[in-house]
Formats: sequence, structure tokens, C-alpha cells
Amino acid sequence: MKALVLVAHGSRRQASNDEVRALSKAIAIEMADEYPIIEAGFLELAEPLIPDAIDCCVKQGATGVCVMPYFLSAGRHVREDVPAEVNKARQMHNNIPIEVLAHIGGAPMMIDLIRDTVMDSREK
Repeated sequence: MKALVLVAHGSRRQASNDEVRALSKAIAIEMADEYPIIEAGFLELAEPLIPDAIDCCVKQGATGVCVMPYFLSAGRHVREDVPAEVNKARQMHNNIPIEVLAHIGGAPMMIDLIRDTVMDSREK
């Protein structure tokens, strides 16, 4: 059973963390067939932290975990910090494949998303 962990930075502002949790729940509805288990995880400042979110997936029966960095650019967090946290989970669950996917900002459809958002905002 595949799992997906949506990873954000984490914020001192609880409402920001709740947005990520709500997004992960909405994604869970849309992607239930592909990923029966979907969790939110955070790099810092909020819980669950990345290794804990992955652990939660494994405890729910995940046989493989994909980690999606919900970051706009490939800075230090995407290149170093998220993979380091994922490696901690790999050590705890060395029998479960855990893959770090490309960060969301690198997706080709970001251009369409930005264009559509700008156009929708201007119409209001």
C-alpha cells in the first residue's frame, strides 16, 4: 500500500500549518486510489515532523512512501534538509522504500497555475 507525505516547512503561525493539513486531506480524497495513506509532515516548527509522518504511514500499513516537498524553490531545505530528515526515517524503516519526489515548484504546470491564479485574482 502506497503512502504520500506532503512536506512543508512548518510555521509558528498555527493557521499556516492547518492549511497544509487541510490540503493533505483534500489530496487524500482526490488520490485515494493511488495513495490510500496521505499525511502532512513538517521540516520544523510544527508536528508531525517528517520522520514522524513517515512513521505514521508505516504504522497504517504503508509498504512504500513518497515524500513530496511542498516548496516553491530548490533551496537548501529541498536539497539538503528534507532528504536528511527522510534518511532518519529510512534508518527506522529500512525495509520500506521511501522516495523523495521533485519539489512542487519545479512542476511544469506551475506556469499554468500562476497564470490562472493571476487571471482569477484580477477578475475579482
